[in-house]
Amino acid sequence: FVPGGTFSMGITIEEAFAECQKFRNDCVKDQYTIDQYTMEGPPHEVTMSDFWIDQTEVTNAKYRECVMDGVCTPPTSSTSNTRSSYYNSSTYNNYPVIYVSWTQANQYCAWAGRNLPTEAQWEYAARGQSESTYPWGNDAPTCELANFLSNKKDEYCVSGGDTWEVSGHPAGKSWVGAFDLAGNVWEWVYDDFAPYPSFAIGDPLGYGTSGDKVWRGGSWLGFEDEIRSTHRFGIIPSDSASVLGFRCALWAKE
Repeated sequence: FVPGGTFSMGITIEEAFAECQKFRNDCVKDQYTIDQYTMEGPPHEVTMSDFWIDQTEVTNAKYRECVMDGVCTPPTSSTSNTRSSYYNSSTYNNYPVIYVSWTQANQYCAWAGRNLPTEAQWEYAARGQSESTYPWGNDAPTCELANFLSNKKDEYCVSGGDTWEVSGHPAGKSWVGAFDLAGNVWEWVYDDFAPYPSFAIGDPLGYGTSGDKVWRGGSWLGFEDEIRSTHRFGIIPSDSASVLGFRCALWAKE
């Protein structure tokens, strides 16, 4: 459960650039822009109503239930980066489903009686009113907190680079108790990828109509600066990947 409240969503291009410089020496300010707007901003006040968000990313086992029910279609691949059998293996029942498109994720959430979280829901569940850099706070990422690729150490948290069990690392939970909002797999959200407004807004359902859909949270293949809670990326909704999954949400007023 995520109690409603008001927070500042997004950060400035200067703040994003500074976060990148903490971990990398190849940072370029232009990489944080969309058509001359800041990718992660401008920061703007958002007031949220109460809502619920899945505690974990949707797992292989849960997604298979929807497939068996005839509503969802199987992932485009049953493998993962280092595992030849992943989606269909009971060993990985409690690992995030991957290789699903935005449409497939949206179908699952509807089948489950929920919806893909909006960007605002996702970021508020990750940062809250404290507006922390990461779900756990402002401490730099470690493999006790998130599943990522360390740029500083040049090593993966999972050998060879891959997903991990969705509820296995409680130290990285957000203020509402949600696991893996940083790293493990990117997560589809409801919104189209577009610049933010510069004005205050309540319960936003999207910021534009670009056609591309937003990913949030970074992945096992993402560097430290890519798993911060404001980082966002957009791609066509038909895409799927070994680094991409999702979770669902539900407005409490529904």
